[in-house]
Amino acid sequence: MVPTSYYILLSALLFTLGVVGVITRRNALVLFMSVELMLNSANLALVTFAMARQDVAGQIVVFFVIVVAAAEVAVGLALLVAIFRTKHTTDVDEINALRG
Repeated sequence: MVPTSYYILLSALLFTLGVVGVITRRNALVLFMSVELMLNSANLALVTFAMARQDVAGQIVVFFVIVVAAAEVAVGLALLVAIFRTKHTTDVDEINALRG
């Protein structure tokens, strides 16, 4: 069996990659993917801790987090497509949706 520390290390690495993606990239689609990577790394850590405690509640919470993340992606991508159709760019520095 793989030790719990390996899963936590992998989760921390994935979360760090997501943070780097959010900080360095300006493309809205890449930002969405980076945020999803961060959510999935948190899910991995939560499942790891639940597995270590032999508790199913952590896995149930992760299931609901995945459902909410899927809804978030659907709404976010719909907004991104609408913005791309009007502004013809996905660069978050050039998108000022509140200015009109």
